[in-house]
Amino acid sequence: MIAIFGGTFDPVHLGHINMAQQCVTAFNLNTLYFMPCALPAHKAAPGISTQHRINMLNAAIAPYPHFKLDLRELNRAGPSYSLLSLQELRKEHPTTPILFLIGMDSFNNLDKWFEWKAITQLCHIVVYQRPAQHCTASGELKGYMQDANVDEATLLEHSLAGKLYFLPGKMLDAASSTIREQLKKSNKKNELLPAAVSHYIEQHQLYQIDA
Repeated sequence: MIAIFGGTFDPVHLGHINMAQQCVTAFNLNTLYFMPCALPAHKAAPGISTQHRINMLNAAIAPYPHFKLDLRELNRAGPSYSLLSLQELRKEHPTTPILFLIGMDSFNNLDKWFEWKAITQLCHIVVYQRPAQHCTASGELKGYMQDANVDEATLLEHSLAGKLYFLPGKMLDAASSTIREQLKKSNKKNELLPAAVSHYIEQHQLYQIDA
């Protein structure tokens, strides 16, 4: 199986690392790809440079042999539509199941994504739930959830796409937006960031009020 984890990673934090580790463990993966997006279609553009985000991701994943970067979305012109990346991955790996790891907040808005139904036919959706987050799916998204949801991770190995799995495991409540606000108020190390990422942010004075 191939697993991808997309996002702005602005900055990458221990919640992201925990989420990825839980996915690797649940599916016994050899590799999980962090896939940073350039111009997110549903969020404001990142406030720091692409190179800073890449450097922080490299620093964060360095201790983990299962983690790698996929920079295809940063090399593509225009918005980072997940559909385009999944179409490319499916062409590259026509007979391999693809896992698309997202958070509960993203899942709750999946029906607002570009061609979201096509996305669900290209991969399996794996959803991680942060503490205090709840599923609020309604309408067509709720219908998809009822049809596609499975309780056993092994079931995703036996088909290329189309299933939905809610990832169990240790939860760590961390959000990039909250961390950015905390970093604006203090340049001290943030306990929700990997040490190497904290050092990088401090070294380059990122996320400061006057940055």
